[in-house]
Amino acid sequence: MNASPAANPARLEVFKHLFSSVAEEMGALLRKASFSPNIKERRDFSCAIFNAQGEMIAQAAHIPVHLGSMPLSVAAAVQKFQGKLQPGDMVILNDPYLGGTHLPDITLVSPVFEPIRSESNTDRSFHVNDFSPKPFAYVANRAHHADVGGMTPGSMAIASEIYQEGIIIPPVKLIEQGEVNQHIFDLILANVRTPQERAGDLRAQIAANQRGAVRMQELVARYGLAEVSHRMQTLLDYTERFTRQLFIDLPDGVFCFEDALDDDGISEAPVPIKVRLEIEGDHATIDFSGSSPQCVGSVNAVYAITLSAVYYVVRCLLKSDVPNNSGCLRPVRVIAPEGTIVNALKPAPVAGGNVETSQRIVDVLLGAFSQACPERIPAASQGTMNNLTIGGWDERQKRFFTYYETIGGGAGGMPGSPGASGIHSHMTNTLNTPIEALEYAYPLQVQQYSIRKGSGGAGRFPGGDGIVRSIKVLSASRISLLTERRKLRPYGLAGGQPGSPGENWLERQGEIVKLPGKGTFDLSADDTVTIYTPGGGGYGDDNRD
Repeated sequence: MNASPAANPARLEVFKHLFSSVAEEMGALLRKASFSPNIKERRDFSCAIFNAQGEMIAQAAHIPVHLGSMPLSVAAAVQKFQGKLQPGDMVILNDPYLGGTHLPDITLVSPVFEPIRSESNTDRSFHVNDFSPKPFAYVANRAHHADVGGMTPGSMAIASEIYQEGIIIPPVKLIEQGEVNQHIFDLILANVRTPQERAGDLRAQIAANQRGAVRMQELVARYGLAEVSHRMQTLLDYTERFTRQLFIDLPDGVFCFEDALDDDGISEAPVPIKVRLEIEGDHATIDFSGSSPQCVGSVNAVYAITLSAVYYVVRCLLKSDVPNNSGCLRPVRVIAPEGTIVNALKPAPVAGGNVETSQRIVDVLLGAFSQACPERIPAASQGTMNNLTIGGWDERQKRFFTYYETIGGGAGGMPGSPGASGIHSHMTNTLNTPIEALEYAYPLQVQQYSIRKGSGGAGRFPGGDGIVRSIKVLSASRISLLTERRKLRPYGLAGGQPGSPGENWLERQGEIVKLPGKGTFDLSADDTVTIYTPGGGGYGDDNRD
């Protein structure tokens, strides 16, 4: 008989790390095998393990914005091929309205079947009779591709409908019983500006899923399917219990908060996001009613993004050793009215919802929780990913290039500690592109990369400072900016001051021009774009006695 987690906590801890190690190994393979600096250097990807019901069991320490959304992609793949997924199959999709985030994030989902004959796959072929009839798990990975077509290089423009943002991939089989569907592969590559790079990254994603499936099958071979499945369930239950205890320990009540996006890139009007947090006993309701209707510009968030932001904030309030899985959301009810900025309907554009609106959703959630547990919540961090995409013709390599970067900034001050400077915070967990890698791969030259001194908000525990990143283009290029907190500053808490807003500047032939927070612009060779990222808000009154 399988022991309960309470009776055998050591066994549960072992399986927590076993499942996590599978996701981590998938990520290591994906990073090393990828072609693009965006994946190899910035590590803009996530890998995760799911049970037979599509609930996330483990995710590597990758991208928070993928936390709550990847299970919806797995669910979309399973629903599309109801009972028809076979060993060796792999489903590809990026549709934001089917569990995706935005179009550059391409997800691969693979069912994992238990081998029932030891000689299976020795000839690298897949025979249905060699495996159990139903998958016992799924493995998936999601990676941000630096270009998926659309109206501008990098596929991160201010669009007015999703069709302008790039190729939309519904759930389709990229691999069937171990054989790549070359027609699907070629169709995708025909719609992007950098097909060689995209092909390399897609193959790296394929290899990562294949490795994950093998490792899960090895766990079954070692421990048996019954115990592996049991441990998946007990880990979910374990996390659920910790989350319920979190809410029990917080005061019951209703806590409201409101913040806003600067604009949607088309209108100048701010875009408010409101939340009503109600804690009652061992569960919570998070209600975004009253938030702005979906916008014309591309800052709309699909439901998967909002769910990810909720998951992230709740997970941050738990102890670090609590398993990272879907059990975290079981005690939480999320209300996100359709047709709003937090649950947009097709064909609304969504490129910025994943990267910018997700950050503001976190800000309003933390603002609400700061009223329930002020001793645990920091002031607002920079609240933007400072998205910069540059594309054009590379004369050196005689091919098109697309460069994509998110830039760190200041973290919010917190009780007992100042905010960190120059880091990615909250819904992004990527790295910067090292200068050497950037200048080797692209016709670009970094002129300055430094801490933006004095940009953090004042307070007893001041906010961290932002970054100054200045890049000269060496050939004619088109850039897209998708940045936030250029008008509305990151808030302080407990008497702390807000952080400094960000700024975007263009230098051309000795003339310096301020650029808006969002937009697409043509650059000539030797033009320089400089991004000043926001500082974090301060915490506590600096004028205390």
